[in-house]
Amino acid sequence: MQSPRIGSVRRRTRIATTLLAMSALVVVTGCASNRANTGTHSPASGYTSPGSSQAFAQVSKWSKAYERDRKDRSAILGYSSALSQNGQVPQAMAVLRSGVIAHPKDREIASAYGKVLAMNGRFDEALNVIRGAQRPDTPDWKLMSAEAAIYDQTGNHDKARSLYKQALMIAPNDPSLLNNLGLSYLLSNDLPDAEYTLRKAAALPGADSRVRQNLALVLGIQGKFDEAIQVAQAEIDPQQAQANIAYLRTMMQKRQQG
Repeated sequence: MQSPRIGSVRRRTRIATTLLAMSALVVVTGCASNRANTGTHSPASGYTSPGSSQAFAQVSKWSKAYERDRKDRSAILGYSSALSQNGQVPQAMAVLRSGVIAHPKDREIASAYGKVLAMNGRFDEALNVIRGAQRPDTPDWKLMSAEAAIYDQTGNHDKARSLYKQALMIAPNDPSLLNNLGLSYLLSNDLPDAEYTLRKAAALPGADSRVRQNLALVLGIQGKFDEAIQVAQAEIDPQQAQANIAYLRTMMQKRQQG
């Protein structure tokens, strides 16, 4: 019988290799899409590469709005999101901390603050903020999703999936929730369920580029390279899509040989 310790090590190894594959594809893709993304595992207002001209433009735009009125909730959310996407996480955290003080009952600001705290590795604080904003009598599914994403980041995938499924009872067939649930399966190396869930998410109205790119990633990790390229080509330049999947294929072959 396999000891719990050995099983745990092997499980962590599988998760690490899956994450390595994910990271590799993201690095090659770069600024693949500037359309809005969904879900708490990805930026809420669209992906831009940190340090890019697009990222700087967004920071400049929202910094002006924020300076005009530091208590304006739209400016708080927009500026913090732009800062996060430009890699300025501590500054985004400071903006949202002030926002939570100015708007103590605003669940969207609390959710954003919790996510940024988690990005900075402050998971306990993040959970406290999100749970404090939640109301049992009128639960917010976005807060549930944000809390679930934190559990995924700390390796408690069963707890995360339980929360995603509770959130889906409030917002059935929401593509962002299904996207996050699919990524939760991916993080625990449960690839068939990840593929099934991301296919379902990608087929829904409102599913965006990041959902389909996540589906392409899961297909590629399973060796379904031709279909992965087809899905990816719908989102990014065909040559870039082929390069991404070719890179993933090579990396996986090296991993198997090692």
